[in-house]
Amino acid sequence: MSHIHWFPGHIAKAQRDLKEKLNLVDVVLEVLDARIPHSSAYKNVQNLIGNKSRLILLNKSDLSDPKYNTLWAQKIEQESCAPVIITNLNNQKDINAIIEKIIEISNPIMLELLKKGLLPRAARTMVIGMPNVGKSSTINRLIRKGKTKTGAKAGVTRQQQWVRINNKVELLDTPGIIPTVQDDQKQAAKLACVNSIGENAYDNEFVARELLKLIQEAGYEELLRQYYKLDNEITIENIAQARNWIVKGAQPDVVRTSQFILTDFREGKIGKITLEKPAV
Repeated sequence: MSHIHWFPGHIAKAQRDLKEKLNLVDVVLEVLDARIPHSSAYKNVQNLIGNKSRLILLNKSDLSDPKYNTLWAQKIEQESCAPVIITNLNNQKDINAIIEKIIEISNPIMLELLKKGLLPRAARTMVIGMPNVGKSSTINRLIRKGKTKTGAKAGVTRQQQWVRINNKVELLDTPGIIPTVQDDQKQAAKLACVNSIGENAYDNEFVARELLKLIQEAGYEELLRQYYKLDNEITIENIAQARNWIVKGAQPDVVRTSQFILTDFREGKIGKITLEKPAV
């Protein structure tokens, strides 16, 4: 199998669920993966969220190349007209910055409510993004600062509750999942590399080979050589030989090695790598 496959039924359900949740909120937190900011961004997000206020988180910045984080943040902010925060969710300062920015961008919404004679309330916020970009981690870290769940509101199922972060921000405790629909197989491969596509949709060996190519194309060949101790061609087979992962018939264990390559990259063991560079 050499392609990455999609499941239209799952995608349609995810889109319905997302639209239902978006009707409930004032501010949308869109989470991107800093290693693939372009591929992890939903191209029609503006049509999806309409006139909702939007804050973009360039997440997993601890795994990406620091020299590209700021460049990407500037580019995304310029193109989206939405504020961008570079985030490492293990850093409490980043969590505080998210809350402060939500309050800042929701102030005009609250002023409009006052003008209409309505009582002020907390800004209602939700987190959206493709699978495994850090949506649930963002929610959990924000909730850790929150107080108590405020219970269900109209239109929210029992499984979804609002959490009062402070007196100015409430957060929906379940994320909106943006389905990873990509016609471009190269973008799909990048999403698979960072584990944003279910493993049933692709073959590990195919994605691991693509990942090795992508890392080298992005200019990190030396990191691969250092980590895997290679002085020959960078291939799955040569990495298996270097690790002495051999199967019956003295053949390199391609299955095991492919999984390890993907895991090594996803956990940042090879080094801080950004697979996509912002166009100048």
